[in-house]
Order: sequence, then C-alpha cells, then structure tokens
Amino acid sequence: MKQLNWGIIGLGKMARIFAEDLVQVETARLYAAASRTIDKATAFATDFNAEKAYSSYEELIEDEKIDVVYIATPHAFHFDLAMQSLRAKKHVLCEKPMCMNVQQTKELIAEAKKQKRFLMEAIWTRFMPTTKKLLELLNENRIGKLISVEADFGFKPKMNLESRLFKKSLGGGSLLDIGIYPVFLSLLCLGKPSKINALARKTTTGVDYSCYMLFDYATEEKAILKSTFENQTPCEAELFGTKGSIKLHSRFHHSEQLEVLDEQRNTVEIFELPYQGNGYIHEIEEVNSCIQQGKTESNLLSHQFSLDLVKILEDVKKQIGLTY
Repeated sequence: MKQLNWGIIGLGKMARIFAEDLVQVETARLYAAASRTIDKATAFATDFNAEKAYSSYEELIEDEKIDVVYIATPHAFHFDLAMQSLRAKKHVLCEKPMCMNVQQTKELIAEAKKQKRFLMEAIWTRFMPTTKKLLELLNENRIGKLISVEADFGFKPKMNLESRLFKKSLGGGSLLDIGIYPVFLSLLCLGKPSKINALARKTTTGVDYSCYMLFDYATEEKAILKSTFENQTPCEAELFGTKGSIKLHSRFHHSEQLEVLDEQRNTVEIFELPYQGNGYIHEIEEVNSCIQQGKTESNLLSHQFSLDLVKILEDVKKQIGLTY
C-alpha cells in the first residue's frame, strides 16, 4: 500500500498522543506539523521526524505533498479548517466534535463528496477492539433484547476560565468535550432517540459544567448518560438486556476489558482486549485503508452517523439552553 503523507494542525496534548501512534503505522508518514508559532511547530516536527514545520495552518493545508490533514484544534475552529483542507484537495480526519452544529456538518459532507476526498470524525472509540467485540455480542443476542445503556464520563480539571474546556468561544463545556462519548455509545447501540430530556449545571462562562441526559426510544429502550467537569466519576458503561449485561470498564471510551454477565447461567465472562499503541492506531489504519480504496467515508463511522450524532448534541444543547 502507498504511504500517505499526513499533516497535523493544532499541536496540543491531543496531537502529540496521536502523533506517537501515527509514526507507528506503516502506511502513514508524519510529513508536516503546523502551529501558530514556528517554535512550537519546529519542536513538534523535530520530536516526530516530520519534514516540514509551519507557523500557519494555511501553509500546511496548501502543501501539495500532504495527502491527509488531521485537525486537533479547539472545537470552534474545526469547520473552517476542515473546509479549507477539503477545498485544497486534502483528505480530512477531524477531532470530535467535527462541527459545532448540523448545518456545518452537512456543508462539510457535501464538500467532501464534491472534492471526492475522504472525511471522518475522529471518534477513536469506534475502532477499538472492545467496540468490535461489543457489537459482536449484541448481534449474537448474548444479553437478549437490549433494554438500556448507562454511561458516565467525568473528571475534575483545573478551573481556568480561559482554557478551551470552559471558554465559550472555543466550544467549551463537558457535553462537547466528553459527553460526546456517552452519546456516541447510545447512538451506536440503540440508534436515534425519539425523546431527549437533559439538565445541566452551568459555569460562569455560560457552558455546561455537568450535563445529565435521559434518552427515550420508540421501542421503550432507555439511555442514561452523564458528563461532568465537577468530579471524577467511574467512567464506565453498562448495557442491560433481558438475559444479562455487558460492562465496559474504565475508561469505557478506550476500555481494554469487557465483562459479560449471563443471568440465566449465572456466569461472568471477561474479555481482555488490548489496543495498539495509545489507541489511535486502529483509527489511523481505517482512514488509510479507506483512502487507498477511494472512499469518501468509512463504513464504520459514516457521514450519516456523524450527522445523527451532531443532531442529538444539538437537541441536548437546546434542552439545557446552551448556545455558541
């Protein structure tokens, strides 16, 4: 397979962890890195043996040697940078949430199809070995009819109102940063809810400190979901069925252990499912494989899935009075 040249935009903690995995993938080459300062870009490029360092995102996007752009900036900048990249004939992997609203998501998808370029939201959880096993177990009816999904994600960061976590102009708040993972899991396993109830506690900056969600489905399943910056929670997920349950151990969005309770046999089966590297290798390999096949989207994380996800998030935002 041809080796694809990757460029990374936005060189924070997330980008560094991602780059550690990218350089381990045979079909990928970290070609360039871009930051708002040349010193930061040069240091990053040096650390990962990238050929180019740019002091502007636009320079990287216009580099003709780059095949794929990975966008790891704060949420609020995703749409503009992804759109610029697609128009420059680049494939795009954009950190979650890919966009701030449904309209932006629709426009990006339309542009990707127009330019015949690959576009995917970077939800690494979808490509984890535990996620693959979870879907297999559900398809095999191992816990009977699925009744409910319960998932939480909470940690307590330092209270810095200027950080991306709390700043409204950067797309801050627990829902978009970590609440997206419980919502993703419910969408993956139960589909789109017919009714959403949500409550939140707000910060002085106007974003959600904590978000509590209850989803109802036409066939009466339920999802009970939570995200918070106010305390450390178990960060586990449990799926309950008529014959048993499946538990994803902490942190559930990149868990390496899955536990199945069979109530009829009164047995517990534990699956140890380690991921490669930091966990992003699986996602990167999916992107490269799709591009090599000439696809504009992944079958595992489709454009429609991202549209459904952002629509749910938008409905939750309306419920809790969160606007950007």
